[in-house]
Amino acid sequence: MKRIRRTVKTENPVLQAPQRSKKQKTFFYGSAFGKSHLQTLMDWGTLPLHVVLHIFQFLPLVDRARASSVCRRWNEVFHIPDLWRKFEFELNQPATSYLKSTHPDLIQQIIKRHADDLQYVSFKVDSSTESAEAACDILSQLVNCSIKTLGLISTAKPSFMNVSKAHFASALTVVFVNSKSLSSIKIDDTPVDDPSLKVLVANNSDTLKLLKMSSCPHVSPAGILCVADQCHGLRELALNYYILSDELLLALSSEKHVNLEHLRIDVVSENPGQIEFHTIKKQSWDALVKHSPKVNIVMYFFLYEEEFDAFFREETPVTHLYFGRAVSKAMLGRIGMNCPRLIELVVCANGLQPLDDELICIAERCKNLTAMGLGECEVTCRGFIEFVKMCGGRLTQLSIMEEVLIPDNDYNLDQIHSEVSKHLGRMWFPDMMPTW
Repeated sequence: MKRIRRTVKTENPVLQAPQRSKKQKTFFYGSAFGKSHLQTLMDWGTLPLHVVLHIFQFLPLVDRARASSVCRRWNEVFHIPDLWRKFEFELNQPATSYLKSTHPDLIQQIIKRHADDLQYVSFKVDSSTESAEAACDILSQLVNCSIKTLGLISTAKPSFMNVSKAHFASALTVVFVNSKSLSSIKIDDTPVDDPSLKVLVANNSDTLKLLKMSSCPHVSPAGILCVADQCHGLRELALNYYILSDELLLALSSEKHVNLEHLRIDVVSENPGQIEFHTIKKQSWDALVKHSPKVNIVMYFFLYEEEFDAFFREETPVTHLYFGRAVSKAMLGRIGMNCPRLIELVVCANGLQPLDDELICIAERCKNLTAMGLGECEVTCRGFIEFVKMCGGRLTQLSIMEEVLIPDNDYNLDQIHSEVSKHLGRMWFPDMMPTW
């Protein structure tokens, strides 16, 4: 008996498409609007290498490895040297699950095959200690790498501080000893110590240009002074105030040094009254500015009002000031009198006393001021307009909450917009407090 072949009719145009040869692999993609006449055919295997390479650069390590097994062409892309010049190890999930989902030999394979290609490496970890320890384990394997940039980034609380100092120092030493061409290092909130910095200097003193190491409690003033004495090409430095010293500023001002471009100083206190802040001499600041006249000196303050006594008693060449906590009227008055190089000032909070006189003094004496931000403060409308009038069009950034401005006999909140806009030479409105 002959079998009767039954045919099934369908209204789906994709299923009715004509058959193609087995060698032709195609996929159908409809338009975003569902119009069948815009459907196009694409063969992923024929994508140009530079396009696939660009896609691979956005994938984490595990996904790169999985994609490389799709076809021979993608496997070739997986081993292109340019793919590994800049790489970020993301350990934002529990590190154990990250490593379990990776083939046990994958990391070693990549490091062994592409050690010479890894140049810009960063580790982004979450708040778990396991993630930070996993990052240290990977660092310990970077024996034959020629890394130029290294960044250790904690996305939540500083998890590297939970790693034992010996384990962290050992892993970091591997990179410092074997790279010999490090130019940029960001190791904020880590247990790096003085011996580690000496190893860094011994192997990378000719190439180091940027060092960011705020909140590193195991580094002493002598440790950072060793870096300044030997790394004459240093252009950017970020550190905590407690390791800033007159000796360090003088070392950065020596004839052997290139001009420092950026100095960031974090002044932090968690327990009011328990830290006595030292004073930097005016002569030391002057030496730095004389040697590097264009240096930006940025200071972030997270202090309580009673802890500001040591600062700005004499002229200080700071260019950018940020106050994360309340700052007194007296402190702002000293800034106006002793910070002639000031470019940017941000005050998050002050209190309930109007700052008219202090702002006018800052406008009069800080001729380079171009950016101002005020949060929980109070300024009369007349005082604020006088401040803006004195600064004029050089105020390229002006961020003031509407709640800061106090109406007076001369101006109200409806008039402030037009008056300030007139003196700035552009349209300006005060910021509004979000309602959510």
